[in-house]
Amino acid sequence: MLNQKVKILIVEDDPDMAELICDLVEAEGWIPITAPSAEAAQERLQHETVQLVLVDHNLPGLSGRAFAQRLRAQTDVGIVMVTAAGSATDRVLGLETAADDYVVKPFEPIELTARIKAVLRRTHPQLRHDRETERDHASAALRLGEWAVDLTQRRAVCLADPTKTLTAAEFALLEILAETPNTPVSRAQILDRMGADSDRFVDRNVDVLVLRLRRKIERNPDLPRHIQTRRGKGYILHTDEAGPSP
Repeated sequence: MLNQKVKILIVEDDPDMAELICDLVEAEGWIPITAPSAEAAQERLQHETVQLVLVDHNLPGLSGRAFAQRLRAQTDVGIVMVTAAGSATDRVLGLETAADDYVVKPFEPIELTARIKAVLRRTHPQLRHDRETERDHASAALRLGEWAVDLTQRRAVCLADPTKTLTAAEFALLEILAETPNTPVSRAQILDRMGADSDRFVDRNVDVLVLRLRRKIERNPDLPRHIQTRRGKGYILHTDEAGPSP
C-alpha cells in the first residue's frame, strides 16, 4: 500500500458520485478533500497540499480539462480525469493537455483505485510501502511469453506487437501476482490489495479482470500457461526466464 497520509482532491459536482469516490479513497487509507467546482478546488489548493487531483471532465463553470491545464502549468501534481465523454478524442485531448490518466464513467471501483495507485507511484515514488521497496530491489524483469515486464519501471511491452498495452487495473493485477510467483493468490487477497471492500465487491470482479489480462498475455487464453487457476486457492503466475527490461 501507499502511504496512508496521501491527500486526494476530488473535484466533482455530483454529490452522490463525490460520496462514492470519497468512500473508495477512505477505504484505501487516503484522505479525501472535496470541491464541487474548479473554482472551489482552486480555493482549497491555497490551503491544502495534495498528492493527487481527481477531476470530473464536465464541471459547472470552468471545465475539468481547463482546470487541469491551469493546474499542470502551476504544479506537477498527479491528475486523473474522470469523464463520461464517449469520444475517444475527448479522452486523448485530456491526456495530451494535462491529465496523467483518465477513467470513464460508469467505472469499476477496482479500476479507479488501480489508476490512482499507478499515478501516485509515478509521481510520488517515495510514498511506496516498505514491502514494495524491497520488491523493487529484487529482480523485477519478467518474461511472459511475448511480453517483457519491468515492475520497477512499471512497464509492460508486447515484443511481438508494441501497440498492445495493459490498462492500469490489468497491470496492478499482474503486479500482485508477480510479488509471489508460483504461489496461489486468493481472490480476497487480490481485492484487498486493489483497495476493495469485501462488503461491496464480489469475486466475479477479479475473475473478469483475470480474463481480460489472459486475453492480452496468453497465446491461448482458454489454455493459459502463465496465469492459471488453482481451484479453491485463487490464481497463480508462472513466468518465463527473466528477460531484458522493456
